[in-house]
Formats: sequence, structure tokens, C-alpha cells
Amino acid sequence: MSEPQHHPGAASGAERRAEAAPGQDRAGAVTGPVVVDCEDVAWFRDAAEMPSAARGAAATLARRIGLDGYRSSEVALAVSEAATNLQRHARDGALLLRVLRTPDRAGVEFVTVDTGPGIADVEAALSDGVSSAGTLGIGLGAVARLADAFDIHSLPGKGTVMAAQFWAREAGDGPTGGPTSVASGLTRPISGETSCGDAWAVRIDEGGPETSRSSSGAVRGGAYGTHSPGLLGSGPATPGTRSSAGSGRSSASSEPAVLVVLCDGLGHGPLAALAAEAAVTAFRRSTARHPEPLLRDIHGALRGTRGGAVAVARIEPARGRVLYCGIGNVSGVLLGPDSRNGLLSAPGIVGSQMRSLRTFELPWKPGGALIMHSDGLTERWNADAMPGLLRHTPAVMAGQLLREAGVRRDDAGVVVVKGDW
Repeated sequence: MSEPQHHPGAASGAERRAEAAPGQDRAGAVTGPVVVDCEDVAWFRDAAEMPSAARGAAATLARRIGLDGYRSSEVALAVSEAATNLQRHARDGALLLRVLRTPDRAGVEFVTVDTGPGIADVEAALSDGVSSAGTLGIGLGAVARLADAFDIHSLPGKGTVMAAQFWAREAGDGPTGGPTSVASGLTRPISGETSCGDAWAVRIDEGGPETSRSSSGAVRGGAYGTHSPGLLGSGPATPGTRSSAGSGRSSASSEPAVLVVLCDGLGHGPLAALAAEAAVTAFRRSTARHPEPLLRDIHGALRGTRGGAVAVARIEPARGRVLYCGIGNVSGVLLGPDSRNGLLSAPGIVGSQMRSLRTFELPWKPGGALIMHSDGLTERWNADAMPGLLRHTPAVMAGQLLREAGVRRDDAGVVVVKGDW
């Protein structure tokens, strides 16, 4: 059976970038930070029933969030085409379905991931009249047109990742573009489990006295929340160095910043998922604006749970820097067009054994991305093996990393922050 699994997420002719959306230019550069909340995540695995199961779930989600009947049928049609394409042509295909929310809108997103054979000519596959044998016949090109935001990245011989978002629109209208988030993530439970012990969340620190916004890929999803910025934070003195906990106060920037957390609850299953959910909840409720005080708040919230490995980062584009503090086996990477810098985490267990904190600072470079992942992805991934990766949306980047480096013997979680704003 294709039962859904519920839990908290450079080659021309081998890629298709998302259409420009509000907050983006045509090249995909983000001109203002936006986060989109993710919830009700379900994976559908490769099986004979996958297309019908995914189609039914998509229609239900679309109606539940208030899309009209016509738009809901378009969402269901697009999901069915994508799922059938996976079933008939891909190896180890999986489809992720979830609800997206902003303060005033809701939409549906699907992400497909497979391990081959890949699409040699994406432009041809997206042409009118090209559809998968045995599908409803609308083709991937029609899926792209039905979506308000669409992105696909295919690596021949390795696999394809596709992401599509659907927001409310009137019948006959063209794509609205939709709010494109500067961050997205995916979580996938260990084989045989339906609960995932990995979770991520992102929020915007507006700077000054304004309220923060949040986005989460929590274990069980998460409602949109508000956050009151705090005043205490810590930061290193010079780029590339580190500072000890309590080394001093660092006033928060008056410019917007992005805060992101990734938690890997110890072990797997429901108890690990509870720990990860507690970490995300603490992150979203905390008034702290910098990694170290945020980690302390999360540490307190995880007492009484299994605990976990947790990393928190603050990206300050105006200052051109990233502040990163991690405890346990969570990996952080600053990836640029011609560079890769690892971000170190200290030994320990958040919620149990957390000693001195260290915040690392590295420069934030235009065109780059911050990638954070659990040990459900091997650290040995190579961006050169995924040409064109940085040209794509955070959701597609996360999908490619999960495909390239994910392991089945553990929960897997990855979050990507990307944008020039």
C-alpha cells in the first residue's frame, strides 16, 4: 500500500528555474526576506496506489485550506500527473505533500524526489503535448502552468527533484507567483516509522521593535506564530573566529535577519519526534535574537525529553555575516558558487549535557546558501556532483541534498536558506 507517512519539511536542458514571484527578480534573487510556514507533511512512496492516494490527499488539503472546487481539482490533477510520472518512469520515487501558510494566505505544495534515471532534456519534457504513458495526459508542462511557482532540477543518471506550489486564483487566471520563501526544508522518517525525530524552523527578525514571523517544518507541522524580539545576544568579535558563552552582548541589527534552527531528536520514533517538536516550539516562542540565548531556551525546553542535537544560525545580510552555534551531530555548511565552508558544532546533548557554547561567524556571500542537516544525511556530499544546485529554490535544493546524501537507517532532516536581499 502507498500509505502516507505523516510527520513534521548547471546544465541547460537539465533544469528549470522557478518563475519570478513577488519578492524575487527574474533570476530568482530574493529582494526581501519572506518565510512560509509548512504543515501537514505527508510522504507517498512508490507503489501502485500512490497516484490515487496522493491525488485524493491533495484534493482534501486544497479544499480544507479554502481553495475553491475548480482550483482544488487543478491541484489534484497536477499531483496525480507528477505521482504517475514517478511511478512509471522513476526509481525509488517519493512525493511529499504539505500545506503552506503565510499570515493571510494558504496553499498546497508538492515535492517529488527520485533516484533516476533523470531527464536528459527538461525543456522537451515540459513542452506541450508531452505526457507520461498511462497518465491523464496533461504532461509536466501543464503541471508547471497550473502551479503558481514551479522548479525542477534533473541530473541524468542520478535523479530529479521537482517542486510546485498552488495558491488561490480565479478560473482561467495565470500563475500568481506566490510568496517565495528564503528558506525551506524537508524531513523524512527512518524506514518503517511514521514519526520523524528531525525538525526545522525559520523566523524573520525584523530588526528594531517589530514582531518576528516564523516558518516551521515541525514534527507535526506548526501554526503560524508571532515572536517578540529580545535584547540579549552574543556574537564573535571577528569573522571566522569564535566567542565563548557570556563573552558579551551584541545588539541586534536594525536590519532584517533570518533565524533558523534544526533539531535531531535522539533516536527515532515518537519520543524523538516529541523532543524535536519541543525544540521548534521553544525556538518560535523565544524572545532571543541570537544563537546562544536561543540554544539556552531550547536546552531548558528539552529537559525531561530525550534531548537532541540542535544548531541555530542567524543570517544578517546587511552586515554580510552568518552567526552559527550548534551542539551535537548537526552539520552546517555555507555553500557558495566556488566555496564550501563547514560550521562546527560542539559535543553534547541539548536538554541534558550542554557545556560552553561557541558562536562562529563567517561571511555571507551573495549567491550562496546556508545548509543545515542532521546525520540522516552523510557529510560526504559534493555540490560539484549536483551542477546548477545553487540556481534553484530552497525546496529543490533540499530535495537534491536528501536524494544525494540521505540514508534510510535514520531520520533525515535538511533546511536551506538562500537569497540576496
